[in-house]
Amino acid sequence: MAEKRDYYEVLGVSKNATDAEIKSAFRKKAKEFHPDLNKDNPDAAEKFKEAQEAYSVLSDENKRKMYDQYGHAGVNGGASGAGYGSYGGFDASDFDFGDIFDSFFGGGFSNFGSSSRGRTRAAKGSDVLMRMDLDFEDAVYGTEKKFNLDVVEECDECHGKGGFDSEQCSTCHGSGTVTTKQQTILGSFVSKTTCPDCGGAGRVYKRKCSECHGKGQIKKNKNITINIPAGINTGDRLRVSGKGNPGTNGGENGDLYLEFVVKEHEYFTRDNDDIYLEVPLTITEAILGCKKEIPTLYGNVKLNITPGTDSEDKQRIRGKGIDNKYHKHKGDMYVVFKVYTPKKLSRDQRNLIEKLNETDLDTPEIKEFYHFVKEND
Repeated sequence: MAEKRDYYEVLGVSKNATDAEIKSAFRKKAKEFHPDLNKDNPDAAEKFKEAQEAYSVLSDENKRKMYDQYGHAGVNGGASGAGYGSYGGFDASDFDFGDIFDSFFGGGFSNFGSSSRGRTRAAKGSDVLMRMDLDFEDAVYGTEKKFNLDVVEECDECHGKGGFDSEQCSTCHGSGTVTTKQQTILGSFVSKTTCPDCGGAGRVYKRKCSECHGKGQIKKNKNITINIPAGINTGDRLRVSGKGNPGTNGGENGDLYLEFVVKEHEYFTRDNDDIYLEVPLTITEAILGCKKEIPTLYGNVKLNITPGTDSEDKQRIRGKGIDNKYHKHKGDMYVVFKVYTPKKLSRDQRNLIEKLNETDLDTPEIKEFYHFVKEND
């Protein structure tokens, strides 16, 4: 038989741990190794059993003193023959596993020892995420959007109860849970499940609400208007308070989150709050320089283009990017030049180019490249 591990080591606490620390450590181990949550782990049941045994000793003041003084022998091996149900006076029902797992998973494990108190507690409704497409201009300047939305709200007729003339549930006797006891090879295991008749409320109604058919909630189609601030970008989310799913037991509604997808513009390219615009230049405009009227998000501006401009050269125009009210930031605009070579020339144009070609047009970069070519010949 394998040697028992130190109880403090099992729970992962020091020998000076307080009662609260020991209890917290056991909760974590219960979450980690409970057999119903770790069916794929063949060691989960044994580790859960080991944690129960350690807790049954360390949570008892007298047993802990005996263990600290004499080790496992001082507590008779921790009542090693017991199953899940008990370890030396520890009963699994001492712990509300519903509270343990709810605290970690937000109520997703309600079958473990859930109580009617938890079932009748007001809870906020879940949030809803909706995707919304925006034109480029609407995203840049901000806009107002109206749309229809199906929302689930508390029934006005029964005020969310689902019925009238309530009485105690005869199945669970008002507790909201049904307790079952199972015998396993590891001992007895007590579990609590939500009452199937009252849904955990502990009470049923003599007369079902005809408006919501006992659900306590009804679906309505509503027109909603929202103001979208300037600067919204793809991936940004806007919260619309109280337009999510309804709460339970009088809890407030969840929220609606709108996630935006912004369409691309034909000419402007957006990079966060900066705007890029590609501007075409002729060869002569690039060589001699010129003045050009450039469109921006806020009207046209005149731009001086310096002689000798190359393709991919950039010029920044400060403050002409997106005035982002959502992130409280203002970007710049970058003009990116692209020099175009004509594909067709008239006879006069060809003659002029040939005359130009007779002159020395080599730049330092060109001369350096051909010097490199000669060296490698």
